[in-house]
Amino acid sequence: MNNWNILIMVTSTGMYASGNLRTGLWLSELTHIYDRAKKQGCKITIASPKGGNTPVDPESLRPLYLDKLSKSYWHSAGFKDLLQHTKRLDEVTGQQFGCVYLAGGHGTMYDFPDNTVLQTIIREQYESNRIVAAICHGVSGLLNVKLSNGEYLIKDKKVTGFSWIDEIVARRSKEVPFNLQAALKKRGADYVKAWIPMTSKVVVCGNLITGENPFSSKKMATAVMQQWGKRK
Repeated sequence: MNNWNILIMVTSTGMYASGNLRTGLWLSELTHIYDRAKKQGCKITIASPKGGNTPVDPESLRPLYLDKLSKSYWHSAGFKDLLQHTKRLDEVTGQQFGCVYLAGGHGTMYDFPDNTVLQTIIREQYESNRIVAAICHGVSGLLNVKLSNGEYLIKDKKVTGFSWIDEIVARRSKEVPFNLQAALKKRGADYVKAWIPMTSKVVVCGNLITGENPFSSKKMATAVMQQWGKRK
C-alpha cells in the first residue's frame, strides 16, 4: 500500500557558494529515518534535485556527530550505492507517499527553497493530509511552498529548524546564503527552538513535523513513525 511508502529528499549541492568549504547531506539526518522506515517495512525512495550522487558533508562524518547507527550505514556498501544513485525529484512527481521527509545539511539551502518540483510534491502531500517532515536545514524546503489558496504552507504553523545561534556555534554563519530562523519567521511561521543550542527539538503541528538540528535525528524519526502510524 502507498501508506507505507516514504520519499526522502536529499541535497545535490556539495559546496558553499564561496567555494571555501564542502557541504552536502548531513548523514545522521538520513540514516535515522531510513533505519526506522526500513525496520517498519516501508518502501523507501531517495530523491534529490539533480538525481545521481549525493554529496555528504564531511563535518557529519566527524566522531562527534557520527553516532553508532550512522557509522554502520556509512560503512555499508549497499547504503553508499543508494546515495550514489538517487532519483531526480521530477521522476517521482505524481506518486503517492505516506510520508515525505526532507533531510538536512547546508546544501539544501541552495537547492531546496526555489525548486518548484519540490514545492509541488510538498503542497500535494500536505493538502492530502499525509505526513510532511523536515529536519535542520531541510526545513528550508518549506519556505516557498504555497498552498492552493495562495498562502504559505508554514504561515501560522508551529515549526522549528536550524537556529541562528546553532549556525554561530557551527561556525557557518558567514558561509550560509541566508538566516533560516529569520526566513521562517518572515513567512509567518511560529518558530520555536531548544533552550540550549545544538540540543534536540522536534515539533509536531498536525501532519507537519520539523526537527531543529542533527541532534534531533533520532527523536525526529520516532515522532515521524508515531504520527504516520496514527494516520495509517
